[in-house]
Amino acid sequence: MSGEALRIGVCGVGTVGLATIDIVRQQSAVVSARAGKDLKVTHVGARRDHEGHDYGDARVSRDVMDVARDPEVDVLVELIGGTGVAYDLIKLAIEQGKHIVTANKALIAEHGNELFALAEAAGVQVGFEASVAGGIPIIKALRESMAANEVKQVAGIINGTGNFILTEMSSKGRAFDDVLSEAQALGYAEADPTFDIDGTDAAHKLVILASLAFGIPLNIDGPVKQGINTVTPTDLDYAAELGYRVKHLGIARQSEKGVELRVHPTLIPEQKQLATVDGVLNAVMISGSAVGEVVLAGPGAGGSATASSVCADIIDVARHSNGRGPAMGLPAHKLSAKPLIPSGEINSGWYVRLTVVDRPSFMSDITQVFTDRGISIESLVQKAPEAGLSEVPILLLTHLAAESVITDAVEEITAFDEVRAEFTLLRVETFE
Repeated sequence: MSGEALRIGVCGVGTVGLATIDIVRQQSAVVSARAGKDLKVTHVGARRDHEGHDYGDARVSRDVMDVARDPEVDVLVELIGGTGVAYDLIKLAIEQGKHIVTANKALIAEHGNELFALAEAAGVQVGFEASVAGGIPIIKALRESMAANEVKQVAGIINGTGNFILTEMSSKGRAFDDVLSEAQALGYAEADPTFDIDGTDAAHKLVILASLAFGIPLNIDGPVKQGINTVTPTDLDYAAELGYRVKHLGIARQSEKGVELRVHPTLIPEQKQLATVDGVLNAVMISGSAVGEVVLAGPGAGGSATASSVCADIIDVARHSNGRGPAMGLPAHKLSAKPLIPSGEINSGWYVRLTVVDRPSFMSDITQVFTDRGISIESLVQKAPEAGLSEVPILLLTHLAAESVITDAVEEITAFDEVRAEFTLLRVETFE
């Protein structure tokens, strides 16, 4: 590494890449003072020309691998995304003795175990603060600020697109497809929004948080996923009447039985801080043995917010050129796997909405099904039928029950002649 300046190669010049270059150039006095040396973008990997992009006096290469091979680059910033070219690029850069900074959550979740081990062997650093929750410093919080705590739980809103959609549906009664189209128009959702909608994006981030929190290897296949496309405005309204908000959460929790990793729509009491985080904002709650409950909230995406975290990692590289410790808080070989608790065995409260033909004593038939399985009902509400209809909605909130037990109960109830086959079943978390 140069003694006079930290030389930076940026691969990927989309919104985040451009914002990173702008911060390094426009805030040079501040970042250099905090880094203890000048920061300079010396090489940019851009596969094609982009009108209006200004890289200053940096060399520009069409082949991003040229950046990894460049001896005049000390730290390679990977902002390409995906797990193909980005994986090859980072491996090559590590082999060339370069430090790495990346915002690529899919790559870290899928290949992080290997890449971190390679980086440790090569004596280089890997910074990935921007891979989870954009501008929120959640990685450093878990790895460094919470280092004296045994973390039992991490839970949060870690996908801004999903939070925006549920917020609009809840506050304005809008349909899912309508809000999704607006999210795409505003740039919150990709042209193919599948990963945002089905929970894959949040699952990648949850894998990273769980590894940091519990000292376990990254396991991309670990999380149970449920998307938000089945959540209706009707259920959002009913949840609000019952004193809850619905948020799409990633939850990692450890106990004597093992580790829970799950992403799903969740009813949260409206007074909880997570329930108040709306729009495209993210929020992560950490439960530590010493500090108790900590919530970090802020912008989870966007060029400047994400670039803020990228630049923070670059500054860390400059400050700690001889190493700042393992990327995950523990050396890669000391991360220890723990049993994953199957979805069917995970306990939570439950929200159940059924549509039934009203008849005397039928409510007692429903409650008996739950009683037979040891499921305690917290509340049961029968709504008034719509004008001209004989069918009525029934809402139930239960105390803790395993998923396999609650689904078995609902299947028995929906087999009754009086009950429509369609139903809603959502987890409830009080975080008490």
